[in-house]
Amino acid sequence: MKRFGLIGRPLVHSASATYFNEKFRKDGITDCRYDLYELSDITEFPALLERCPELCGVNVTIPYKREVIRYLDTVSPEAQAIGAVNCIRRTVATGLEGFNTDIIGLRESLSELLGFAEPRHALILGTGGASQAVQYALAERGIPFALVSRDPAKGNYTYDNLPCEVVEQSHLIINASPVGTYPNVGEAPRIPYAYITPEHFLMDLVYNPEVTQFLEYGRQRGARTLNGRTMFVEQAEASWRIWNGEELR
Repeated sequence: MKRFGLIGRPLVHSASATYFNEKFRKDGITDCRYDLYELSDITEFPALLERCPELCGVNVTIPYKREVIRYLDTVSPEAQAIGAVNCIRRTVATGLEGFNTDIIGLRESLSELLGFAEPRHALILGTGGASQAVQYALAERGIPFALVSRDPAKGNYTYDNLPCEVVEQSHLIINASPVGTYPNVGEAPRIPYAYITPEHFLMDLVYNPEVTQFLEYGRQRGARTLNGRTMFVEQAEASWRIWNGEELR
């Protein structure tokens, strides 16, 4: 039996196991299973690998997308440039190989949300591993951006000193933080939503719930919105291709 799984903390919100196990059922794949492995610390990762020698593919979610890199034998050039890994392939021949499939999902999500629109400026909420992939995707499209963080050393602004005019002028706002994820569905990033207009595009990387409070506030102001479902599906399918010996396109 080939085993695959997700490491991170917490994992109560994750649909990965349901998605992959349903995929295996629909495609008639009977020799694979996907499980959730919640690790209280990334230092537990080697013990997991030792305990599960049949584990040949791993997805990585918050808060370990950067921390896991030190345990890998190789990292793809793109994941290295992004500075975060969310997909690991494990083979006898090559050991642990790290990739970033978030970028695949982000490219598709940005195309779906923006169409032919090209916002002059973007605001990224959060500075973790997912945010790094967002920064990479926006740089590819030539969209300047600023970062909002709880830590003043990591962002251009904190949530306490974010100017209203920056929100007003940043017509693309992406929540790359876990705020608003189930079960904390009543929470939203603390930004001045009164300055969002029908010219804004709001993207949330969270997919559970389907409509986060962040997106709901945007909808109330007439903004166009997109949740994290497209990104979730695209990155999952890219991971599956990698685990089956294909490289990222």
